[in-house]
Amino acid sequence: MITYFFSQFCLFVRLLLTKGISRNATVYVNTLLPFGAALYGRITGRRVVYHLHEVSISPAPLRWFLVAVARCSASDLIYVSDFHRNCLPIGTVPSHTICNALDTAFLARAETSCYQQNREGFFTILMLASLRDYKGIPEFLALASSLHKRPDIRFELVCNEDGNAISRYFSGQPVPSNVAIHPRTSDTAPYYERSSLVLNLSRPDEWVETFGLTLLEAMAFGVPVIAPPVGGPAEIVSDGVEGYLVSSYEVERISELIVELADDEAKVLRLSRNAKMRAADFTPQQFESQLREVIGD
Repeated sequence: MITYFFSQFCLFVRLLLTKGISRNATVYVNTLLPFGAALYGRITGRRVVYHLHEVSISPAPLRWFLVAVARCSASDLIYVSDFHRNCLPIGTVPSHTICNALDTAFLARAETSCYQQNREGFFTILMLASLRDYKGIPEFLALASSLHKRPDIRFELVCNEDGNAISRYFSGQPVPSNVAIHPRTSDTAPYYERSSLVLNLSRPDEWVETFGLTLLEAMAFGVPVIAPPVGGPAEIVSDGVEGYLVSSYEVERISELIVELADDEAKVLRLSRNAKMRAADFTPQQFESQLREVIGD
């Protein structure tokens, strides 16, 4: 914490001593954390725009301090979803919702991918998540166990961890034979390319996603999704259109949907087409256009 506050003091002083910054410059602050830049903008009379991504900050006194700085310095606030905006209100500062966009290179690769219900005879269920129970890992394993009698349905879990962390987490607990577990990767595209369905099983009472980037990435590849019925995912996915909104606690219901999609090619292809069209709403061009409306040219 001492290092963090010292870094912000250095940032503030460096900005204050830097010559050539236009009096009309906008100070664009990414997340609540760089408060040194926000204070510089406030003290020098420049416009300060915050682009927020976080919901919870601990300890509580730090959260109170950062919110107080934003409240007194910000001219505008940008949130990644309406849910996010409701979770982190900051006084009467004008606020805007601008959803995250997918990377241009990622979109280009997704555009060349052709969705298939089955690849090499498998209906593949993919989930990308950190190894935390509240991310729905136990529910993912329970789903795999419930469908072990379907040899044509397999599960893949891409963890945001290295091999050692994976070994520690799964030590002492059985992993169903139809589950493949992969370590952290910087290239997720190959997993989306061979997946039939992507899951987000975050527990709605323990971890509510502010946006749901993995869902959007999957949809860009035309992959239908199953997501929590709360938070940012519920603003991206319409139930029954690009996929389904179901609580991760409803394991039996999700299992039934998986079987239904694995056995109904026409339905899953309809969801795939809808998912790809919905993902087209989150391009860098759209993001830039919305951002310009807030901060100007």
